[in-house]
Amino acid sequence: MELRARNLSRELRCMVCQNQSIDDSDASLAKDIRLLIRQRIAKGESNAEVRDFLVSRYGDFILLKPPFKRETLLLWLSAPLTLTLGGVNDGALIGMSAARVVVTDAVISMDNRPTRPGNIRDMNAPHTTRQNRSFR
Repeated sequence: MELRARNLSRELRCMVCQNQSIDDSDASLAKDIRLLIRQRIAKGESNAEVRDFLVSRYGDFILLKPPFKRETLLLWLSAPLTLTLGGVNDGALIGMSAARVVVTDAVISMDNRPTRPGNIRDMNAPHTTRQNRSFR
């Protein structure tokens, strides 16, 4: 009986801790559920009957491995959706950062462009146009 209760407790989520099984949790609710499991097993209920009772009381969330069905679709898809959205967000940020570097490098290379003698514009001199030179 104890082995059945422990095995069943490892399959159930602590509703307080949420990241632990009720077998690993020290929360008072987990202790109450462990006691309830032992009482139901002592009455002669099967593991499936005890599990079904707890699911009817707390919902599929109490199961550490909830079944894949329409009602639990969000539970199953939340992790992949979060990872996908995070990847898209990171990709967008990296793309924006790379574009900013390219534009910045282009501006720097335009400002630091070497000039040759005889160019119309000398980058270090005040800018004049041909029209202004002809009026001198």
